[in-house]
Amino acid sequence: MKLAQRMSGIAVEGAFEVLARARALEAQGRHIIHLEIGEPDFPTPGHIVEAGKRALDEGWTHYGPTLGLPELREAIAGYICRTRGIQVAADHVSVVPGGKPIIFFPMLALIEPGDEVIYPNPGFPVYESMINFLGAKPVPIPLVEERGFSFDLDLLARRLSPKTKMLILNSPHNPTGGVIPAEDVRAIADLIRERDLIVLSDEIYTRIYFDEEPLSIASLPGMLDKTIILDGFSKTYAMTGWRLGYGVMPVWLVDAVNKLMVNSNSCTASFTQRAGIAALNGPQGEVDHMVAEFRRRRDAFCAGLNKLPGFRCSIPGGAFYAYPNITGTGLSSKALADALLEEAGVACLSGTAFGEYGEGNLRFSVANSLENLMDAIERIRKFLAR
Repeated sequence: MKLAQRMSGIAVEGAFEVLARARALEAQGRHIIHLEIGEPDFPTPGHIVEAGKRALDEGWTHYGPTLGLPELREAIAGYICRTRGIQVAADHVSVVPGGKPIIFFPMLALIEPGDEVIYPNPGFPVYESMINFLGAKPVPIPLVEERGFSFDLDLLARRLSPKTKMLILNSPHNPTGGVIPAEDVRAIADLIRERDLIVLSDEIYTRIYFDEEPLSIASLPGMLDKTIILDGFSKTYAMTGWRLGYGVMPVWLVDAVNKLMVNSNSCTASFTQRAGIAALNGPQGEVDHMVAEFRRRRDAFCAGLNKLPGFRCSIPGGAFYAYPNITGTGLSSKALADALLEEAGVACLSGTAFGEYGEGNLRFSVANSLENLMDAIERIRKFLAR
């Protein structure tokens, strides 16, 4: 028996591969600074944890509605209205176990073999993996460092075709930390408003920004009915292990996602959804504290990277990553990332883990203590001096 042909196009995430290698080195007694994995190093805020515990004690341990608890869907709709300045209702919301199903399910429901999907490159690797899995044509758009890692809008216009069925946006962006400028978002909306395509707007980092607040394309005229907003609790509320995400989309697409949820997960865990209600409706001070700390680390770590020979690091506008250009070292991204792990004990990711246009860069997560981040800079400096 062999695997189906469709499995040949599906890939794994480089971050988890590097994490496994780093842990193997730790098992040998090595001290590794983990800057590879993309999750906040802060605990889930206490009032959210207490809500989850209370839900378990109250018996929220059984099946719930496939699309999510009505109270959570209402809370999400209200949160989206407040944060995006748009009007949506609970029937636009689908609650799912993590953010990735809002990549997979809508694409599975909408994309036919041979359709074209435009996406940022470098970009979250699941985008390209799912496009290939569905037999569609990946159309990568390289991000431009000089434009804050936004698209070349002229190139985007040329890549649009009658076969384009989906455009993927991600702002703040993984891996670069770039935030698409508001004027670019408006220009993109003007390019696609009259086209027969849908936008998947990955806004999972939308609360983690340092300068310009990200603009959701869904908030622009004529775009709400053409946009899927992907968001969740993992990054904003340090809830990666709770597996709680959601999509906000046209009602007709919610119905399709419902069918796919029934046939895959049945529903999202009820007690985690009760915790999600507490996250959205409760105090937000710990989110603000976390973002302020990420800003402090970003400033210090990027300053350190910019002092390393062969490194050049733009200052990211959001998320919790640094994405330095390392072409000045004379090494490829993969070779340098491997060497830093094996010889310097610093785990990071090659830019090529995020697509072909990631060559020449590395991605570091600043979701670690400032002390460890500065230690990592010193270890890299010593490695480069050899």
